[in-house]
Amino acid sequence: MTLGLIRAVGERAYTEVESARLIMEAGLARVESPTVLLAAATAMLRYGTLAAGLRLSAARYGRRTALIDELGELTFAELEDRSNRLANAWRERGLEPREGVAILARNHRGLLDATFAAAKCGARIILLNTDFAGPQIRDVATREGTDLLVYDDEYAHMLDGVTPRRGSYRAWTDDPGEDSLEWLIEIGSSAAPPAPGVEPKIILLTSGTTGTPKGAPRPEPKSLAALGGLLSRVPFRAKEVTECCAPMFHTLGFASAMLALGFGSTLVIRRRFDPQAAIDSAAAHGATTMIVVPVMLSRMVDLGGRALTGRDLSALRIIFVAGSQLGAQLCREVTAAFGPVIYNLYGSTEVAYATVADPEDLAAEPGCVGRPVLGARVRILDENGRRLPAGATGRIFVGNVIQFEGYTGGGHKEIVRGLMSSGDVGHFDREGRLFIDGRDDDMIVSGGENVFPGEVEELLHTHPAVREAAVIGVPDETFGARLKAFVVVHEGHSLSAEDTREFVKSNLARYKVPREVVFLVELPRNPTGKVLKRRLLEV
Repeated sequence: MTLGLIRAVGERAYTEVESARLIMEAGLARVESPTVLLAAATAMLRYGTLAAGLRLSAARYGRRTALIDELGELTFAELEDRSNRLANAWRERGLEPREGVAILARNHRGLLDATFAAAKCGARIILLNTDFAGPQIRDVATREGTDLLVYDDEYAHMLDGVTPRRGSYRAWTDDPGEDSLEWLIEIGSSAAPPAPGVEPKIILLTSGTTGTPKGAPRPEPKSLAALGGLLSRVPFRAKEVTECCAPMFHTLGFASAMLALGFGSTLVIRRRFDPQAAIDSAAAHGATTMIVVPVMLSRMVDLGGRALTGRDLSALRIIFVAGSQLGAQLCREVTAAFGPVIYNLYGSTEVAYATVADPEDLAAEPGCVGRPVLGARVRILDENGRRLPAGATGRIFVGNVIQFEGYTGGGHKEIVRGLMSSGDVGHFDREGRLFIDGRDDDMIVSGGENVFPGEVEELLHTHPAVREAAVIGVPDETFGARLKAFVVVHEGHSLSAEDTREFVKSNLARYKVPREVVFLVELPRNPTGKVLKRRLLEV
């Protein structure tokens, strides 16, 4: 056995032991009755990790409220029973293991019912983006192999040409009929569904900000490090209350929902995000954790101090944010409003998690994304794959136990010595904190100088008149490329293109000054808050 292999085995053993300790500390592991242990073990052998987590929580906390949505409350026992009934109804209607169940639904019980039922059928679970247009839905549904479709009524007009052989079923509807999930749950058997003989697979879709969304399948975790890594940087605890604002078709919302239910916590969700409703709900339910993307925090801060007046948010310990870059200015504003409770995760659909910035990190460096989680390796490499020192900007590569398996349509992220490219460039400071400098395909060369638009965007966000800003590179006959800025101004403020350029010129190098400034009412974004820069190219 080589020295390198011995070291790797030792590191893996340490990670598993430390993960076990963190899981116990969080209150997830405890002494159980033989009945509870048997139920969990049976579910694991029958259906895999996803369904076993719900079964264990139902056995432990059966009468505890698992879910609060716009239709009311469900206990863990009720959520488990509903997924059994739906799975049995689907199996009776011909759904086979390994077949594809596509879900096009907002945040409500129907999405969870369909997910857990599909897991108990051993299906491939395809979470569709609710912001897709009709052609995208049809393309992705066809490419991913949709045998059964679950959808909310509001999307029915976009489903022409999508005719899955196992049928289409409505999740959120004001007119439940025989093609609705509620009807199937009503008539389905409550018995444990037959073992499918295969584990389910979750297929999450990339954001598609620069092109067609890709399917990114992820295997069920076989290591404690999948959970221990997160707990090493974020103090989640069992039997709390999670206000999940992020859409559950996205990695952040989905993983957070599964984590909350697995921890025996109450999950609070709504179909549409409203900043004041989210604040009011967190106060009313005594939320300990809020799951958001940065643009949601921006909308909350925009409401001003009155939005928090009279709301008791003393239980709120964690604002868990990911999905796009938080930014130093927004971090400061949110901390001023809610206190030092922000935990900023950096990762992607492909690499999963890499680093987390906790309140201490953000107090020192509000623009950072923190330090690597337990079990993750994060390296900055140059164009030749060589590791760069602190302070040097290069490509970010990540290694952990829950990375994706490759795109369903073919292709993979670049891998160097077991580490996967995140698609971003960044640097570590001397304290070991990671900073994101931009996308590796965003860098432009203007007049022979390398420029990352993210640096200019970050600066523009500090201007008191700027609500939102995005910067892209566009072709230029003289300089090869030039910067073009898109700015949204706060209501009641004014700003000219020349003011904008002078502000950048007084803070950054001359070659980083945008040659064009376009003012918009709002920036085009996807449901997870990422700016759709491909649309800006058309402006």
